[in-house]
Amino acid sequence: MNKNEFLNIVEEKIEKHHLLNHSFYKAWNAGELNRTVIQEYAAQYFKHVSAFPRYLSSIHSNCDNISIRQEILENLIDEERGEENHPELWMRFAEGMGKNRSDVKNTTAIEETKNLVSNFMKLSKDERFHMGFSALYCYESMVPEIAENKIDGLKKYYGAKKGDETLKFFEVHQSADIIHRQVIKELLGQVCDTKIKKEEALDAIDLALSSLNNFLSGIERVYC
Repeated sequence: MNKNEFLNIVEEKIEKHHLLNHSFYKAWNAGELNRTVIQEYAAQYFKHVSAFPRYLSSIHSNCDNISIRQEILENLIDEERGEENHPELWMRFAEGMGKNRSDVKNTTAIEETKNLVSNFMKLSKDERFHMGFSALYCYESMVPEIAENKIDGLKKYYGAKKGDETLKFFEVHQSADIIHRQVIKELLGQVCDTKIKKEEALDAIDLALSSLNNFLSGIERVYC
């Protein structure tokens, strides 16, 4: 398959298994989730959000192309720099929903949370750079629309208002990751320049999508 065919398959996979199609997010956007469920979701997902800079760092270290490393570095800086780093913004979301900060940090991961973090870490640390890079694109390609939907749901049904610390994580990702995903998509097409790399990248995307969706199913299993 050529570059365009490969990228079309990537998009088809992501669209088919997009997180907004999951029943958990549909319930969120319809205001059908109890507030305590969102609190527990926030605490569990913090483990993924707080690990995300480490995923990026691992992917960065496995890349031998300086121009691509620079793009990943910009992403990593956005995630981790300063007092309003993204894990901190997620923590403020959890607090805004009523979850104590220390409780978030001390939450015991459910099995699906462990698998999510473990699988993303495994893909990110894989010496085959395109594996982690594919997982990164898969995740970030969905973020802007998910962030927009979460903002809408939180404002309509859960008392959040524009400018609240509760919304800041999502407001940042609503716009920033639109740029990231387009750049990364183009680079992904360049990086996956052989049949084997394309097939391995698609496998990585399958694992990333299943891990993310299974996490949401785990939240439903335990808390809903």
